[in-house]
Amino acid sequence: MIVKPRIRGFICTTAHPVGCAKNVSTQIEYVRGFDTISGPRNVLIVGCSSGYGLASRITSAFGCGSATLGVSFEKAPSENKTGSAGWYNNAAFEQRAEQAGLYARTIDGDAFSDEIKAQTIDAIRSDLGEIDLLVYSLASPVRKHPRTGEFYRSSIKPLGKVFSSQTLKFDLVSGNAEVVDIDLDPADADEADATVAVMGGEDWEYWIEALQEADVLASGFETVAYTYIGNQLTWPIYWDGTLGRAKEDLDRASEEISTKLTGTNGRANVAVLKAVVTQASTAIPVVPLYFSILFRVMKERDCHEDCIAHIHRLFREQLYSNQTKRMDEIGRIRMDNYELDAEIQSEVQRRWSKVTTDNIADLADLRGFRDDFFRLFGFGIESVDYDADIELMIGH
Repeated sequence: MIVKPRIRGFICTTAHPVGCAKNVSTQIEYVRGFDTISGPRNVLIVGCSSGYGLASRITSAFGCGSATLGVSFEKAPSENKTGSAGWYNNAAFEQRAEQAGLYARTIDGDAFSDEIKAQTIDAIRSDLGEIDLLVYSLASPVRKHPRTGEFYRSSIKPLGKVFSSQTLKFDLVSGNAEVVDIDLDPADADEADATVAVMGGEDWEYWIEALQEADVLASGFETVAYTYIGNQLTWPIYWDGTLGRAKEDLDRASEEISTKLTGTNGRANVAVLKAVVTQASTAIPVVPLYFSILFRVMKERDCHEDCIAHIHRLFREQLYSNQTKRMDEIGRIRMDNYELDAEIQSEVQRRWSKVTTDNIADLADLRGFRDDFFRLFGFGIESVDYDADIELMIGH
């Protein structure tokens, strides 16, 4: 079958197996270009199939030599439909890990459920014995609560009042873009609470509780969850909105988990990461305009990082390093220091204040933003023949 991208709004409904495999291999080779990190032996990545979770798995395995157990919820291919990009990413990673003599196993299913937690614990017991790092990088718009059975759906909205700003109306197929004004209505209390239920720290706590009860955490066990804060241009829709409420709950969970881990000399951290293109971020109002301007400015100053470069730096400089950790007043590890550099942000603010549809191509990195989006699904990658007839069932 010849696979082409099919775009519906901000969603790509197809993925290219060969392109996804190439994308994974490129990240592996990046990591292999550095000296080995003296890091964890056995790593569990919850949300392992794309973005920062995949980068964490690659860094653990090929940067530290770790055994990795991943959890993700992906769509398998059929004879006439492609699988999800994450399914192909997992398959490509496992193949490369096997070739390198590294343990790699992926559990497919709803990470919020008790069933998947139990399956994961069984795998740790039988294959690894214990783990010394849990990376929590789960991204989902919905959650079925494992104890009540209630379904929650997140809402990305401001809080308190209508938020008026500008955003990017981006046709991903043609690459055409307009800068338009928007007014966003605030979330109600139920929407805010549901967003915390989906994207807050409760499930992270449930994972730690289950792993502790099963006695599969090594002495000195560490866990890290990822968050994003951004700058004042995105705060009303992000940090000061429903998303921020959920992220604050992640901070709460970090403190609770750290307290529970004191007996085994363990700790929990929240790491604040930089802006990168994900399928979710593409759909958040205001964010694509800010990101595309930011990327242009950071690339001009040679400090832009993609997922793998950013996560490898996190492991190399902060998680497994003798360097003093770059912590904020809340105790989060700050990896967004390049993004929030004063000169970077001053230039972003300057361009934001003057950007229009007529000059957007000169002030922002529209092509880079679009390329990053398509690369998530294995498209637009050099050396891949997108006119070739390929096998959809590749992998697993």
